[in-house]
Amino acid sequence: MRAFGDYNPAVIFVYFMAAAGCAMFSMNPVLLALSLAGAFLYCLCREGGRCAKPCLFFAAVILASAAINPFFNHNGVTVLFVMNNNPVTLEAVLYGAAAGGAIASSLMWFRSFSALMTSDRILYLLGGISPKLALLVSMTLRYIPLFGVQYKKTSDAQRALGLYSDADIPDAIRGGTRVFSVMVTWALENGIVTADSMEARGYGIGRRTNFALCRFRRSDGILLILILVMLGITAAGSLAGALGFAYYPAVKSVTATVMGLLSYISYAALALLPSAMSLCEEIKWRYLKSKI
Repeated sequence: MRAFGDYNPAVIFVYFMAAAGCAMFSMNPVLLALSLAGAFLYCLCREGGRCAKPCLFFAAVILASAAINPFFNHNGVTVLFVMNNNPVTLEAVLYGAAAGGAIASSLMWFRSFSALMTSDRILYLLGGISPKLALLVSMTLRYIPLFGVQYKKTSDAQRALGLYSDADIPDAIRGGTRVFSVMVTWALENGIVTADSMEARGYGIGRRTNFALCRFRRSDGILLILILVMLGITAAGSLAGALGFAYYPAVKSVTATVMGLLSYISYAALALLPSAMSLCEEIKWRYLKSKI
């Protein structure tokens, strides 16, 4: 068994769209909890202790959504307290927490997606469909970290020259505007240099050829079929109404139907799939090391 990140980019793309899509288009608390657990475990498997800081941010997103929603939505029958003649209801708090969970789990899935789908994999995935779109997406993703690094360099240089000050808000705004102006100029100049370099290398002349190390193997096909089957079972449960959940006017309890249980089990297997594969790979690696 290969590590999850070593599979074909098409399989990885389909998986993340399936895992994140179920979280984005469902407010069922069980599915959201499974999505959060799967995204967190895979982030932990990939990054270890480095995932603590982003996970704290995602937890803050959930808490903020749960705290803010009751002040804009006053529906619900369970009144916790009244503020400025507006009731704060338990249903609004739970709905806000569910909405925050959907946002947080989607962000966590796409964080792992961006780590696995490098520029060469995106070129492989989109190159056959639209080479220009593949190049545009690849260059955009490449410039995002470069922009951040260059922004820090420019900001540090401005501070060293005494031109950037955080003493008060007006100075901070002026300094930030100056740095942003420098960054816009840098981005335009870098774009011109890149275009000239591509033209000098003959880009766009003649028929385009490409090379990719990725190959679609039998194991990729098996994994893709498993992902589609698990997604299909979850989607069938949702279309059949087995995953329905209501927050207003009162919280509706999760009904334990056969189709609902199959959907929950299927999505749990889907969400935990990359973590389980990473764990199996780690166990196999430790076993082989012990044999040396």
